[in-house]
Amino acid sequence: MRIEIICTGDEVLSGKTVNTNYSHMAARLQEAGLDVVWGTTVGDDRDSLIEAFKLAAVRADAVIVNGGLGPTVDDLSQEVAAEAAGVSLELNEGWLENIEGFYAARGREMPPNNRKQAMLPVGSEFIDNPIGTACGFAIDIGNARFLFTPGVPREIHLMLQAEIIPRLLSLSGVQHVVRVKRFHSFGLGESRVDNMLSGVEDLASSGEVKLGFQAHYPQLETKLFARGADEADITRMLAPVETAVREQLGSYLLCEGDETLEGSIIARLREAAGTLAVAECGTDGQVASRLVGADREGEVFRRGTLGPSVQALGQAVGGEDVSLPDAAGAAVLAEAVRKSARTTHGLCVLVGPGDTPSEGLVFIGLSRAGETTLTRAACIVGGPERVRGGGIEMGLDCVRRLLSGLSIDDPVDFEKQT
Repeated sequence: MRIEIICTGDEVLSGKTVNTNYSHMAARLQEAGLDVVWGTTVGDDRDSLIEAFKLAAVRADAVIVNGGLGPTVDDLSQEVAAEAAGVSLELNEGWLENIEGFYAARGREMPPNNRKQAMLPVGSEFIDNPIGTACGFAIDIGNARFLFTPGVPREIHLMLQAEIIPRLLSLSGVQHVVRVKRFHSFGLGESRVDNMLSGVEDLASSGEVKLGFQAHYPQLETKLFARGADEADITRMLAPVETAVREQLGSYLLCEGDETLEGSIIARLREAAGTLAVAECGTDGQVASRLVGADREGEVFRRGTLGPSVQALGQAVGGEDVSLPDAAGAAVLAEAVRKSARTTHGLCVLVGPGDTPSEGLVFIGLSRAGETTLTRAACIVGGPERVRGGGIEMGLDCVRRLLSGLSIDDPVDFEKQT
């Protein structure tokens, strides 16, 4: 089945809004075994929308139209869809009541222009949106089935999985089952992992397994796309491939599936009845931010301290005077933050400039109650943002490694080797 995605909106066309909706939709469709053949971006112009709809209606079997379902005058998707399909608009009383209830629940009266969001083309199929005021709908235009969706990212993310993909699978008549298995690693570049995993797809006993990568520095996502007759078939064919990927990635494998690095750290500490405090400088507080997001109740992550300099950071955690960002200073601060927060573990991450503008220095300290404090130093190659991101990831990864009984000194592809 040939699928086209049409994203609408002047702000998307002009580049003022980065079109993350397209990348999300295309990736999720591929994972479901549905291939996107065309992608189109159109502004809020009636003639341009009509032309885009008519072209898609000829060359595609199914079309997802994203955006243009809001209450304002520049939201044109319903009107243009009706015109292209040769029908009029009619009020969907049920959805109008839903919008009114949406506002009533917030102690507000629905603005009159929101009524526009309940006007749908005659004969269209209603598509529910449980978290917004813009419902979706589906209608045939020419040879294609058009599915209209709102442009708010969290709304399309939910509707795509619950409403759009099931409809497309039904339209396509796909009988096979598709699964994507994800592995998240840190420290290995994409080309290196591609070489390491050469031929792993051939380990599948049957069916189809495809290897893919998505680099989002500092992590690398390795994906296995599998198609089979049923879930049991996929589990069977993937088992030897998954084992080979784990063996090859080894100590660089952070986590799998929907798990995150920080989530795995919190889980391991919780299992060991451990707690953690962090002192950081040059990181914009992102180490603590990620840990807070993974431990909202504060059962494990107890304190995050951020300083504009190592001197200020030392004063904040009550440690000895630290004048320079180095491994020794990171060790002192890691121990100081652990003691002041009364936790079992203390982490210090210091990120600063290197000898040249194209590199930066990272110093990590790991303190454990009753154990020797560990340190890690690295020179990461790249601009300030790359150095900062690599330092944050390296600090968290050192905690993971410590908790897993692994060396924290394994070299990474992003650091300058001496």
